[in-house]
Amino acid sequence: MTDNRLVQNPRVAVLGTGKMGSAIATRLAAAGFEVTVWNRTRARAEALGLGRVADTPAGAVRATDVVVSSLTGAAAVLTAYLGPGGALSAGNGKHFVEMSTAGPDLVASLAAQVAAAGGTLVDAPIVGAPTAVRAGQAAILVSGLDENVAAADPVLNTLGTVRHVGALGSAARLKLVANSMLADVILAATELQVAGERSGLAPDDVFWILQRMAPMLAARHDGIVDDRHEPVLFALRDLRKDLDLALPLFERAAVRTPMTARARRLVAIATSRYGDLDITAVERPYRHLHPALG
Repeated sequence: MTDNRLVQNPRVAVLGTGKMGSAIATRLAAAGFEVTVWNRTRARAEALGLGRVADTPAGAVRATDVVVSSLTGAAAVLTAYLGPGGALSAGNGKHFVEMSTAGPDLVASLAAQVAAAGGTLVDAPIVGAPTAVRAGQAAILVSGLDENVAAADPVLNTLGTVRHVGALGSAARLKLVANSMLADVILAATELQVAGERSGLAPDDVFWILQRMAPMLAARHDGIVDDRHEPVLFALRDLRKDLDLALPLFERAAVRTPMTARARRLVAIATSRYGDLDITAVERPYRHLHPALG
């Protein structure tokens, strides 16, 4: 039976040490949590140089209280939880916090598996770049039963500002709304940046006014103005994946989202050539007059 008592200083396992998982583990270790990390490629977990590195997800979970998963998509999450040496084989009594952007369908499927293993689950996707996570300034969307959210609170509050948004799966849906908004804004900004420059305006003047209208652009000056898309804060291929999750969700709700549907098409054009670059690389088809822009 799962113990839902709040653990003030829980031992934490972090499954996945990509950009976001690494930021989560680094932040928690710096805050004094006892952290165990696992990654499919062990060397990436070892490179962090913190906590204990486990050979399997189950090995990471056994001696911990709260298990954070931050992986690249639904298939990776299911493999980490249910595959050979999967986390749920050691899941009895554990509090699982799914922080990947893998969509609400994955959360619903995972919930039954976690419960059968004797654990609890909340979904808690992050809005913000890894740099914000390391600084404890991210926005954390969390959904699930109140007592399960409470068990994860010490971990989540260390990463940023937490907003409890309802029943399990609500946070995953809201994250897709957030990333759809990001796609719409970044495409509008890059389109108008190029349009402003080619109408005779100074690039920094165009960006200055765009940033005034959308302050979240501040961190992306180098990409939008100078065509420099590294370091990567959020890869184009990942934005494409999120839009591919979001549009079917909106369609099932019988909502028409033509702007976001067009954003998905434009992101797909850019991803075909620049998928490993930051999302600001959506400006390149505009600068090179890609015929598919219409």
